[in-house]
Amino acid sequence: MVAPPDHDVLRAEALHYATCGTPVLAGVSLGVREGEILAVTGPRGSGKTTLLQCLSGRLVPDSGQVWFRSSPVHPLGAAARERLRRESFGWIGTEPQLVPELTGWENAALPLLLRGTTPRAARAAALDWLERLDAGDCARGRPASLTQAQRQRVALARALAAQPSVLFADDPTVRLHSADRALVLRILTTAARSHEITVVLATHDTEVAAHADRRFALLDGHPAEAPAPGGTGARDGESEGEGPADGNDDTEGRTTCSLSV
Repeated sequence: MVAPPDHDVLRAEALHYATCGTPVLAGVSLGVREGEILAVTGPRGSGKTTLLQCLSGRLVPDSGQVWFRSSPVHPLGAAARERLRRESFGWIGTEPQLVPELTGWENAALPLLLRGTTPRAARAAALDWLERLDAGDCARGRPASLTQAQRQRVALARALAAQPSVLFADDPTVRLHSADRALVLRILTTAARSHEITVVLATHDTEVAAHADRRFALLDGHPAEAPAPGGTGARDGESEGEGPADGNDDTEGRTTCSLSV
């Protein structure tokens, strides 16, 4: 097993993954540089979410390998991969997935508390990030009392408060109105650059992808040629507006197999 280049914080080689016999990823290889914001683009069903799940250790590919800082991820056991995600990775998805019984700051502090951070330090970090994300007024509110955009900012504070090396963002703005989408994207990219956090951002929206340093396009699970920054290549353009409301474009068909991941 050959280690990837040292400048790649993440590296995937020849990833294959199938669901119910249907290929979802077919020989995908890519590298993500330290501090880079990489947009993974493609239409619905192209494999974006599955790729992020494999890169983050949430899914084990059928074949191929992922390295994080030159160490292989998938030979690790489930507990070790969970620890890696808790200590080094952050995740924000289409839905905030906040704990309804907890307040905004408690939700933002949860990963730190699970890591063993003292309650006082976890609370301070959570409140600090909520303020930075212009969500300080959400600190005491429970999710049901917050707007979708506010809940998503709390979810972003939860991801960033843990100071991840890599933040995986799976179409986090798809349910937001244009003004809220622009705000969340600006907050995400500014925070990532100021704190040197690597971001892997899945999106079918060319305007969202334009915030990234580089694009990696998928089509039917295969790498595809990405349009130039600011361009409107046919593959991306054809997918505009075609994604599902819930943004879970890459798990279509999984429910029939009763998979749990």
